[in-house]
Amino acid sequence: MQIPPASAPLFDFNLTKANCLVLDLSAQNDTLKSVHSSATLAAYIDGLLQKKGKSYAIGGYAEKRVIYQRFTHFNSDPATERNIHLGVDVWAPALTPVYAPADAVIHSFAYNDNPGDYGGTIILEHSEGQKYYSLHGHLSKSSLQNIAVGQNIKAGEHFAYLGAEAENGGWPPHLHFQLIKDIGNFKGDFPGVAKESEKEYYLSNCPDPSVYLGIAGL
Repeated sequence: MQIPPASAPLFDFNLTKANCLVLDLSAQNDTLKSVHSSATLAAYIDGLLQKKGKSYAIGGYAEKRVIYQRFTHFNSDPATERNIHLGVDVWAPALTPVYAPADAVIHSFAYNDNPGDYGGTIILEHSEGQKYYSLHGHLSKSSLQNIAVGQNIKAGEHFAYLGAEAENGGWPPHLHFQLIKDIGNFKGDFPGVAKESEKEYYLSNCPDPSVYLGIAGL
């Protein structure tokens, strides 16, 4: 059974062709060879937004990336390097409010503090049509306060904020949004980047969020 489309937007603004830049952070983008820090990545993204006259940047599903190589969390062993991105990123300012895309309960949450990791992370469990999960990563620490596992969240309800670099794993502010069919025993965490050898399995288990969010044609 297919996951039904989202019934509410993630933000209090629409993601459109007029305001969004589809960002290429793939290994084929030679410009990224000079990106070695959060500051240089932020400068690269901000420069593109200004040049194109856009407010937000999106993209990244199934993208093979080299930007993880500076973090041992992803490449402690070259044989098991993880570089296939499993979600969609929306690059927006820190403290941008995040809203639930569908009715849910809070499945789990955690502060994943490895360099390059998610930082604040909330996983919602949805039961429309079939059970599935949405992972929201790179949130503020404050988003993890005053919430509880099993708490009901309505579609369109504000439940989190984007985190600043100092608390989101060391990245320019953005939301990592990922769909998960089978979450297994994971709580407060789930791989957002996979090894190439496991690409087929993970992309099957984590379908394209841009289709779910109605932004696939941007």
